[in-house]
Amino acid sequence: MLEKLEKVEDRFREIEAQIGDPAIISEVERFTKLTRELATLEPIVKKIREYKKILAQIDEDKNLVETAEDEEIKLLAAEELAELRKTKSELDKELPILLLPKDPNDEKNVIVEIRGGVGGEEAALFAGDLFRMYTRYSERQGWKVDIVDSNPTTIGGFKEISFTVDGAGAFSKLKYESGTHRVQRVPVTESGGRIHTSAVTVAVLPEAEEVEVEINPADLRIDTYCASGAGGQYVNRTETAIRITHLPTGIVVQCQDEKSQLKNKEKAMRVLRARVKDLAVREQNAAIAADRKNQVGSGDRSQRIRTYNFPQGRVTDHRINLTLYKLDSILNGDLDELISALITADQSQKLSNEETFKE
Repeated sequence: MLEKLEKVEDRFREIEAQIGDPAIISEVERFTKLTRELATLEPIVKKIREYKKILAQIDEDKNLVETAEDEEIKLLAAEELAELRKTKSELDKELPILLLPKDPNDEKNVIVEIRGGVGGEEAALFAGDLFRMYTRYSERQGWKVDIVDSNPTTIGGFKEISFTVDGAGAFSKLKYESGTHRVQRVPVTESGGRIHTSAVTVAVLPEAEEVEVEINPADLRIDTYCASGAGGQYVNRTETAIRITHLPTGIVVQCQDEKSQLKNKEKAMRVLRARVKDLAVREQNAAIAADRKNQVGSGDRSQRIRTYNFPQGRVTDHRINLTLYKLDSILNGDLDELISALITADQSQKLSNEETFKE
């Protein structure tokens, strides 16, 4: 591991030198990329330097314990040595996690798409519950939620809803939410009191920047239409809603949330870029699909990842066999314990890969 620590520190010093070069400062895109990498490496290098300092102090104290003639100095060195070894042991566990390859998408904003599945109206109602859950969680994180498009039902749910979440580290936490969410409860629409099982699918996509995904305007069919509304005098009679079809892939994105056609188009393009990138990534990873299925955060939307059981007040995440009896608080956006457990499990799985620290 020490060899890998040295390489990280060498890279940190290399970037420090590069960003001081006037020629690189003038290249905005390259300079921005380097400063981001430097910011990512800085906390790791701080820990590396702390670790190396502790190793040096351990050697010094060991030498004192073995050679010092003064018994009081020996005793003090032995006490300090015990504390240093304890700190070293903690860093021995922490550093491998810090050295794990970072997901380049972790700091990106996300596009979330929720769709009601099996269960009809009850699934649509639960899609609404999940939207509120993610909205409240995002508020706790200081992130901004913005609806792109929605297909609401008459009793308060959504057949489907898509929205953006803008904020530092949004994808690093929300990426674990991709998959099928199952709910078990007595539906509002059920008079017999029977428990029904319904399902909702969630897709979490990292937002793609324009430089990552090149979309030829000639490959787009853009349609405008009147946004649906409350009816009567409130009907929007201007064609502000946008539907964009990406002809090569058949991906269709629509947005009608804004009153401005231009803003709707901008939102729709954000979603389109993310979905085109996601399709390309999934096709690229088809050859290693078996490996992806073994990852906690694989993002496989067909995978049943979680069950919300209302009669028992419990939430079970099937990927890590974690059950929490705090359904109400979780649906109110208290996802920290769940997401922290998923991150820990993902890190542990990556650490168990024997190739992780081979260079």
